[in-house]
Amino acid sequence: MVNKKIIVVIGGGPAGMMAALSARTNDVDVVLVEKNASLGRKLLLTGNGRCNFTSAVDINAYEEHFFHGGKFLRDAFKQFSSQDTIQFFKKKGLRSKTEGNNCVFPVSDSAESVLDVFKKELKRKNVTVLYNRAIRDLKINDGTVRGVCLSNNEVLSCCCVILATGGISYPHTGSNGEGLVIASRLGHNIVALRAGLVPLEARQDYARNLEGLTVKNAVLTFRAGNKKIISGKGDFLFTRKGISGPLVLSHSSRVSQWPSNTKDIQVIIDFFPDMTKEELTQKLVEERSIHSKKSVKNVLNALLPQRLVKTVIQINGLNPEKTTSHITKAERKSIVNSLKELRLDITKTGPIEKAIITQGGVSLKQIYPQTMESRIVHGLYFAGEMLDVDADTGGFNLQAAFSTGYCAGKHAATRVN
Repeated sequence: MVNKKIIVVIGGGPAGMMAALSARTNDVDVVLVEKNASLGRKLLLTGNGRCNFTSAVDINAYEEHFFHGGKFLRDAFKQFSSQDTIQFFKKKGLRSKTEGNNCVFPVSDSAESVLDVFKKELKRKNVTVLYNRAIRDLKINDGTVRGVCLSNNEVLSCCCVILATGGISYPHTGSNGEGLVIASRLGHNIVALRAGLVPLEARQDYARNLEGLTVKNAVLTFRAGNKKIISGKGDFLFTRKGISGPLVLSHSSRVSQWPSNTKDIQVIIDFFPDMTKEELTQKLVEERSIHSKKSVKNVLNALLPQRLVKTVIQINGLNPEKTTSHITKAERKSIVNSLKELRLDITKTGPIEKAIITQGGVSLKQIYPQTMESRIVHGLYFAGEMLDVDADTGGFNLQAAFSTGYCAGKHAATRVN
């Protein structure tokens, strides 16, 4: 006979741990199943190990930071907001700080301290954690969850299951899409999985020659033919294969959505967004008047990092030792165009294995937004990255994990009672 008082949560990431804590009450026992030997492996990677665990942006403005699912998450955010997240950790002794762009970090600058809060709470609330066990299947009877079949042939009887197994990015942390396979087998539509918040690869060799160079306060404009995809200002860096960094990652999700059968995508880099072409041209003219014997290389060295100067000179076919007095009007125009409109052809996004998040997942049309329960299988709930929900960098994706986890746990417990 099914134990009406047991809820099983599959996946020991941020969403799963929050779901387990939310579901655990005096009347409800919770079993948290984790395939690894430890909890929160992907959580430890967030924010380069510092864990940007939420955003201090007003919760009413959250929706605009989501590429998919912002509207769907309204109910979850009302039930557990970013302020609720901050207060949750504060009550457990974890102090936080808000940095630029409303990014919230633990004062410790350590993701370990965030994970420690969850571990201690799970222990305090007597949540049973089973390690080194993967889900194999769910037992369904009359359209309702009745149990979980694990990889070691163990069967856990229960009334509700919360699937929080994540997407398929960073597979070495355990995110291999197994939960999505099971969801699909049960009749849920899976929106195509794509890389989200991922570096971009470029065709031009000069991008590779600039590997490791960080550029601050630039404007990147992505275009497909004559159509603008997205534009923004911030920091980025050149990589061995193209470009990455905060600005690129946040725009990559829009770029990856662009149909592959359209014209090639270009990114136009403006290194001097606070100056017009005319102002930049005038600056070079003034340099010619004041320092007529100065080489073009030395003039540009005063404006740009040396490695970028070398690239600009090569692109324009200039002699680096040529004096400013001998630079023609056409050459000056060409230099300015390189500084205001350097173009890179984007060939593809980086592999999904290296993406920060997975775009796509269980179709939101088949989930109740108020509870996170499946519309297809009674007693089955979803939370976190399994959902077709993804957002910008800055703590929004983790907040979605916490909010959906809390919501799923809360309503699963209500159903059991």
